Amino acid sequence: MAYITLDKQKLKNNFEVLNDFFDKQGIHWSIVTKILCGNKKYLEVLLDLGVTNCSDSRTSNLKIIKSINPNARTLYIKPPAKGVIEEVVQYADVSLNSDITTIKMLSEEAKKQQKIHQVIIMIDLGELREGVMREDFIQFYEDIFELDHIEVIGLGTNLSCLYGILPNADKLIQLSLYKQLVEEKFNKKIAFISGGSSVTIPLIEQNILPKGINHFRIGETLFMGTNVYNNTSYATLKQRVFKLYAEIIELYEKPIVPSGEMGTNLEGETITFDQDDIGKTSNRALIDIGILDIDVNHLETTDETIKIAGATSDMIVLDLGENNHEYQVGSVVEFTMDYMGIVRIMNSKYIEKRVV
Repeated sequence: MAYITLDKQKLKNNFEVLNDFFDKQGIHWSIVTKILCGNKKYLEVLLDLGVTNCSDSRTSNLKIIKSINPNARTLYIKPPAKGVIEEVVQYADVSLNSDITTIKMLSEEAKKQQKIHQVIIMIDLGELREGVMREDFIQFYEDIFELDHIEVIGLGTNLSCLYGILPNADKLIQLSLYKQLVEEKFNKKIAFISGGSSVTIPLIEQNILPKGINHFRIGETLFMGTNVYNNTSYATLKQRVFKLYAEIIELYEKPIVPSGEMGTNLEGETITFDQDDIGKTSNRALIDIGILDIDVNHLETTDETIKIAGATSDMIVLDLGENNHEYQVGSVVEFTMDYMGIVRIMNSKYIEKRVV
């Protein structure tokens, strides 16, 4: 049976390093937990570390967080759909918003639940994902700031996720200027400028982060130990917090090149082979995970002698070459994954989740 592991000590190290780093900068931060896909066992590990601020894009995940620690401060990090308004108000202390109609619905629902719902208004700074257009922002704020059950506590932006637009000092200075405009025009205090994600951390290290930016939403750097800005690893952080293990369920020496008329595979691809490999053989192993569980493009074996030869819905084929490490049926193969690989495998109900 295939399983994924979370290394508690590595995660603890990364949390403590980042928490100390942000504390010294006077920056508040919320951990983006969506990589855990609402897995209660893993969320308990995270909250046991002393985490008190969590962000997620699924209300069901925020509900689990609140069931573990009702005092955890939760942030819903995408524009809410109409069908989840009630749950957003119930399980999220704060939500990111960029639509007037949605915020009015949040206000009406907050009134029903006898709450004041806090929001961070998102501004589009060029990524063209969520966010009010800059030229419309002041009018947008004027339309919502007097809603009885809404408290605007911050302004924010999102960069890099869709088109890879990188944050820089100029874009984040713009975000800080909108805070000043709001405070002067409406005599309202804005507590947070949420301009930071994992990709923004290098701006702090380079001492070019505008002083007004005081809130970060961090996921990948915590869980992967990576510098997202330039796709490297931080020396002070642990990598490979997650690992995947799968069992070999068949192993034979077989031809490298298939025989017969070639069509398309499960994913509609036409596969080509090196003609020089005709007549050659290698040891081919099947493992008990497939495309339903993970995209093999986000998966790597820790044994460099093993290559991924292909995948079907429920099985991945490995090329073991001469099998110098003497794998056999029942042997377990270890893998590492990138961020999207972990999210995909965490969503599979067929993969056991373990803590080490």
